[in-house]
Amino acid sequence: MKVSHVSEADHDIVTAAVAAAEAQTSGEIVTVVAGKSNDYDDVALVWASIVAFLAMSIVALFPEFYRGLYDRLTGGWGHELTANQWLGMVIAFGVLKWIGVWLILLWRPLRMALTPRSIKAERVRARAIDLFKVGTEGKTTGRTGVLLYLSLKEHRADIVADEAIAAKVASGVWGDAMAALIERVRAGKPGEGMAEAVRQMGVVLAEHFPRGSENPNELPDRLIEL
Repeated sequence: MKVSHVSEADHDIVTAAVAAAEAQTSGEIVTVVAGKSNDYDDVALVWASIVAFLAMSIVALFPEFYRGLYDRLTGGWGHELTANQWLGMVIAFGVLKWIGVWLILLWRPLRMALTPRSIKAERVRARAIDLFKVGTEGKTTGRTGVLLYLSLKEHRADIVADEAIAAKVASGVWGDAMAALIERVRAGKPGEGMAEAVRQMGVVLAEHFPRGSENPNELPDRLIEL
């Protein structure tokens, strides 16, 4: 099944921006957009475990209240629980809480909302590096490839450059391009955002890697969707 995160118009805008930028530089820009960078299953596990632990801790701190609650629920007909039975009840309560939270967090938007921003940034960065190693690193003669990666669900992007570019351009130089991209993504214009980022990246690349007499197009200009 074809993946479609952005419109055909967005594809055209980004492809045109890449072609225009590369016309002024020997650098090669690859653009990739993904729906998300990670499923964050481990985050859901951590939240479920935290809630379950807190639930069992509260029962342990206020045993008389919960024993009274047990008596009311059984109408006073429940037998007196032994220490082991009470412990089993507490553990079962915790397990039910764990399962309940896990089921709730199957709803992806909530899981994404409960994921700390730092973790999202790490996962997006890791995914960008993986994609760069597969499709961009060492793929150009002068090692002048650079990947622009956008992850829509996280509202985050990253730029990963080949060694020749990284040696001359500090990562902080790409800050304006990233800011322009994210601003437009949040406004619901991912194509325009990527195109503007590419334009600004092209300016930087043209300064450090101007177009030579031979400038083969070694990497695709088209926007890649994952």
